[in-house]
Amino acid sequence: MSLHARLESALDAALSAACAPPAPPRLAHAMRHAVVPGGARIRPTICLSVAAACGDDRPALADAAAAALELIHCASLVHDDLPCFDDAGTRRGRPSVHAAYSEPLAVLTGDSLIVAAFGTLARAAAEAPDRSATLVTLLSRNTGMPFGICAGQGWESERDIDLAAYHRAKTGALFVAATQMGAAAAGQEPQAWEDLGALIGEAFQVADDLRDTLCDADMLGKPVGQDDRLGRPSAVSELGVQGALRRLDDILSGAIASIPSCPGEARLAGMVRAYADRLVPSAAQGRWAVPGE
Repeated sequence: MSLHARLESALDAALSAACAPPAPPRLAHAMRHAVVPGGARIRPTICLSVAAACGDDRPALADAAAAALELIHCASLVHDDLPCFDDAGTRRGRPSVHAAYSEPLAVLTGDSLIVAAFGTLARAAAEAPDRSATLVTLLSRNTGMPFGICAGQGWESERDIDLAAYHRAKTGALFVAATQMGAAAAGQEPQAWEDLGALIGEAFQVADDLRDTLCDADMLGKPVGQDDRLGRPSAVSELGVQGALRRLDDILSGAIASIPSCPGEARLAGMVRAYADRLVPSAAQGRWAVPGE
């Protein structure tokens, strides 16, 4: 079974468990709206790819880790789109959850997806209890405070923003979770995989800043110009477009070099290069291949 098929099957199982009767129908529909169809699924694909590179001896646990990670990501998008944050009316080319279902249901959708993520890991714990405990720790660390995506959102409310900490938490945290959780699911030491996740996350943040500047809403399926409108720090405002593109190339080269020694090292390097080809410089001509986050 392909990594994509494994992930979609795991996500469907997670949503079916969370939305089973007697769940409120509109909230259940809103949760599925937030997750299906998905965007690029880049984070859980990285998670499964790292697990495969490390041997993937507990595939059911790796599938649960990838699904949990994607549920957290989808929850963050639901919350990001709320009027109190980005006030985005579209996501992935269709109405955002609050636009389609109401603001109260969007808040509950995001909250429920977070709970569903940890429930997914709990149900898979029998596969390898010690590894499952590590997965819960990694996901919680990279979701909440002080290092996770909640901290990243929190930095936007500060008068003085630590740009490195902001980007590390806002975007990098779930990429770090992706590489470390993939390794942990396969029984490997997760700490060695932190640099790869951090560098991929940094590259994705720079690429996202470029997309926000260079692309239009139809191309991305979501509002653009958000960084400038909301006065957020970005690689483009700091370095300019060409400087940001050079920075992106440097980061991706470092990411490939940081891959730890493992049985699937060459294949994993190829995967990172493939994502690099989708992120980098064709972007400068307005052709981005990773829409729909």
